[in-house]
Amino acid sequence: MNKMNKGKHDNFTRGEGLFENFLAKQRAALANRLIPEKLRKGRILDIGCGTYPYFLTVAHFKEKFGIDYSVNSKGISKNMVLKKINMEKTSMPFKDGYFNVITMLAVFEHINKDKLQAVLKDVRRVLSKDGLFIITTPSPWSDKILHLMARSGLISQEEIHDHKHNMTRAGIESLLTEAGFKRQNIKKGYFEVFLNMWFVAKK
Repeated sequence: MNKMNKGKHDNFTRGEGLFENFLAKQRAALANRLIPEKLRKGRILDIGCGTYPYFLTVAHFKEKFGIDYSVNSKGISKNMVLKKINMEKTSMPFKDGYFNVITMLAVFEHINKDKLQAVLKDVRRVLSKDGLFIITTPSPWSDKILHLMARSGLISQEEIHDHKHNMTRAGIESLLTEAGFKRQNIKKGYFEVFLNMWFVAKK
């Protein structure tokens, strides 16, 4: 596996927090478990890959892409392409059906609610037939706990204060169906003691 040299990238996300990198690793491990081996010979896109694209460094794929308005593209491995893109302001510069897997790990809650529908439709556009779209996002009842953890220095205050909404599981599923994903092709569950939710939508 090709790896990026982490170098000065001590944090995988913005801000500081004792558990930030640990939680990023937990999300990455979950996403990896949700991806079947047969799709790993294709392309993966990680939306909101972070300043340091940790998940892409541990995901086994033939080709890896990441987009984030704050990503640092220094020290990229040969099979990784990183682009500075703000999903709320522009559509993705990729062809229709380009990716076998698209991930959005702890990013959904950072997108303004009035922009979500356009973003999800663009995700579906660049996802291949039978491709998977994977989301992780906090459960709505975890909001107060997360803010308390941020004040205690356990997780990043910068990240938590940037949350735009706390949508329910049913609400997110409805948005996915409105974007064109069929309800019968959406799987969902919880992790980290029900504090976070995951979704897998098949095109």
